[in-house]
Amino acid sequence: MRRACGLLLALLVAAGAAAQPSAQAQAQPAPAQPQPSSPPPAKKAAKAKAVKKNVRPAWAELTAEQQQILAPLKNDWDTLEVERRQKWIQIAKRYPKMTQLEQERVQRRMQLWANLSPEQRRQARENYKRIAKSPRPEKKSLREQWAEYQALPPHERENLAPPPPPEPRRPKHPQ
Repeated sequence: MRRACGLLLALLVAAGAAAQPSAQAQAQPAPAQPQPSSPPPAKKAAKAKAVKKNVRPAWAELTAEQQQILAPLKNDWDTLEVERRQKWIQIAKRYPKMTQLEQERVQRRMQLWANLSPEQRRQARENYKRIAKSPRPEKKSLREQWAEYQALPPHERENLAPPPPPEPRRPKHPQ
């Protein structure tokens, strides 16, 4: 249980904190469960990668400073919804006033966020909202669990990671 909590908490910190860089990430994500009524993953991925036409501002419309700050999101910018773009622009607006350490943290987390799949991002947002509504004792407990996880040596953290999914089996004799 502790192992799973630590690993899942790490994912949320990377994802949820990038969405709200000024807030401390305090949660652990629940494992993603496929929804019976949701479309197959291939359709979701195609939909998520669909370029949103006439959604502003386009990447080219951002200032040079905004483009530099938001560079990790460049490849995904055209697929973001207006609300998401506005949130990232607000982060870019606050960025110059941040300390060097905060700026480094924002860049690191933005890169982690950019590397998440659309499903992982959705899950991180849901977890962030769920934890934001949770009572203080639960938040405190999660902070303590996170501190325990952070105190572990890197090799022990790696041991907490779930094993990679098995590779698909190939037939022995081609037909």
